[in-house]
Amino acid sequence: MSSAFIYLAYLVAAVCFVLGIKNMTKPRTAVRGNRISSIGMLIAVVVTLFDQQILSYEWIIAGMVTGGAIGALFATRVQMTSMPQMVAALNGFGGGASLFVALANFMDPVSATTLVAQISVGITILIGAVTLSGSFVAFGKLQEIISGNSIAVPGNTFINGALVVVALGLVGYLVVAPSPELVYVLIGVALILGLTLVLPIGGADMPVVIALLNSYSGIAAATAGFISNNTVLIVSGALVGASGLILTQIMCKAMNRSLTNVLFGKMAEGGETIDADEVYQGKVKSSSPEEVAMLLETAERVVIVPGFGLAMAQAQHAVRELADVLEARGTDVQYAIHPVAGRMPGHMNVLLAEAEVPYEKLVEMDTINPQFEQTDVAIVIGANDVTNPMAREDKGSPIYGMPILNVDKARTVVVVKRSLSPGFAGLPNPLFAMDNSLMLFGDGKKAIVDLTASLNEAD
Repeated sequence: MSSAFIYLAYLVAAVCFVLGIKNMTKPRTAVRGNRISSIGMLIAVVVTLFDQQILSYEWIIAGMVTGGAIGALFATRVQMTSMPQMVAALNGFGGGASLFVALANFMDPVSATTLVAQISVGITILIGAVTLSGSFVAFGKLQEIISGNSIAVPGNTFINGALVVVALGLVGYLVVAPSPELVYVLIGVALILGLTLVLPIGGADMPVVIALLNSYSGIAAATAGFISNNTVLIVSGALVGASGLILTQIMCKAMNRSLTNVLFGKMAEGGETIDADEVYQGKVKSSSPEEVAMLLETAERVVIVPGFGLAMAQAQHAVRELADVLEARGTDVQYAIHPVAGRMPGHMNVLLAEAEVPYEKLVEMDTINPQFEQTDVAIVIGANDVTNPMAREDKGSPIYGMPILNVDKARTVVVVKRSLSPGFAGLPNPLFAMDNSLMLFGDGKKAIVDLTASLNEAD
């Protein structure tokens, strides 16, 4: 196969990746973007297999069949509620794959002979191992295998700084004096660094962590491309790394965090413990689907605020049916989307797109916030931390300064929730005790279905 054809095929694959990412920025075109990207990857893999003049395809075919079967199983079995864990695990697998590519090239005496390749080996091992261990800590937190709260590591900032310095020193020394023993030490240091970076991060900050680890996996893939001299791997890895960093910055802004603190795992440091009884005692008003339906009968404008509780209850289809009934009555219905609602970037967009909610109905936080004062009823479904007024008013709160959805400004707020339990940040929400708030306790899906039925009976 001629080099001109190979580079042309790689160019086509790279264009597919760019178009795929562009299409995945909107729920309406996300499926098409995923398909375009998949076609680009198929072209890249096939051309690479021919380009490298592989003599035996048995292991490659076995890997493709096994990986394809596992991927198909996950795609059909993993629920939307578990998608954040899935993304975290895939980030880890991506980092691990780059790590083993670098390790294999280091062990092969005829590979990675140039200075660029040797430097890339060390950097890939470092970033790949950090991504691997960090991603599976994130997976454990999201899956509740380990505590989702911040796990304090004494002297965390100093330890992380020291580990980074040691790891970079080992990368440099490997270029000067390659040694298998040093490689294993570097892997160990990088794995520990991944643990110490992510363990102190509380669950409420997981969208930022997932975006950052996604970027790490892309950077590791790009540096692995320099090792194997594979142009398309460099391009695709750079695209993932750059888009991940941009998304991380967006998430940081939405959480009022600095990127420096994210990189050193210094996030969501707690303030004083807040007594939930003091916040809620004697102030919470419980309601029923019939009472809420009476409110909605006369409402001209309704804003639905989805959160992780909606995902847990798999209530997205029930919510869309409620919105359909309201719109048939002439009510203006919109959905308020916080950038970090849920457990991963874009979680709510994906859920609502699955329920075929029109994309134009999804309104971003900055646009919807000024409109809450003209909203008759705001229905909050499982969204806790992103609607917590403490972020605006309580300077001692760990989430103080985080931009939130100003649902408390609506004329009436209906909160659909199983109980008064705190969100992932572990904080009570004064919204639940406000004069204009009503609590509709119960399973999110059942509560919305009952509400829709009550509304239909009123006709």
